[in-house]
Amino acid sequence: TVYEDKKLQESVAAPTAGLHFDEELLDSIKKLGVNFATINLSVGAGTFQPVKVENIKDHDIHEEYLEVQKDVVELVNQTKKSGKKVFAVGTTATRALETAFAYGDENGYAGYTKLFIYPGFEFKAVDRLITNFHLPQSSLLMLVSAFIGYDNMKHIYKTAVDKKYRFLSYGDAMLLKKNEI
Repeated sequence: TVYEDKKLQESVAAPTAGLHFDEELLDSIKKLGVNFATINLSVGAGTFQPVKVENIKDHDIHEEYLEVQKDVVELVNQTKKSGKKVFAVGTTATRALETAFAYGDENGYAGYTKLFIYPGFEFKAVDRLITNFHLPQSSLLMLVSAFIGYDNMKHIYKTAVDKKYRFLSYGDAMLLKKNEI
C-alpha cells in the first residue's frame, strides 16, 4: 500500500483494502479535513485459512502481531467524542483497532492478537469499514457479518454476485456502516 512502513516488512500479504488508495486519493481525502492514523500490523498466513468447525466459537483463529500507538488511541477517542466516525481500511486494521480497545489502554497496544470477531461482537473503535469482498467460510467474512449483521451481509453479497463484482485482493471494495446496510 502507499502508506506502508518500508522498515516493517513482516506481513505475508498486504492489507489489501489499502490497495484501493493512491497518493492522489489520500491527498484529496485529507483536503476534506479527514484525519489519518497508521498502525503497524503483520498480516499472518492464517488470514487465508477457512473456518472449518461447526460452531464458530470453536475456531482457533491465527495470531498476528500489531502495534497501535498512543496517538492513534487518542485520535480515535477524540473522533468519537466529537461525534464523528472512525473508519478502518480493511478487516485486519479493524481487528487491530478492536484489539487495542479491548486489551490495550490509553497508551495503545503492542503485542499479538487472537481476537476472533464474529456475529455478536461489540465494536468499540470502528464505525465504518472499507473492505474487499471475502470468501465464504473465512474469518474475514464473519467479521463483516458481525459489523453489519448477518442478513445485511447476505443481501450485499447476493447483490455482489448478481452484479458480478470482483472478489478478493484485487477485486471491488465496499464501504460498510456499522449495523446498517
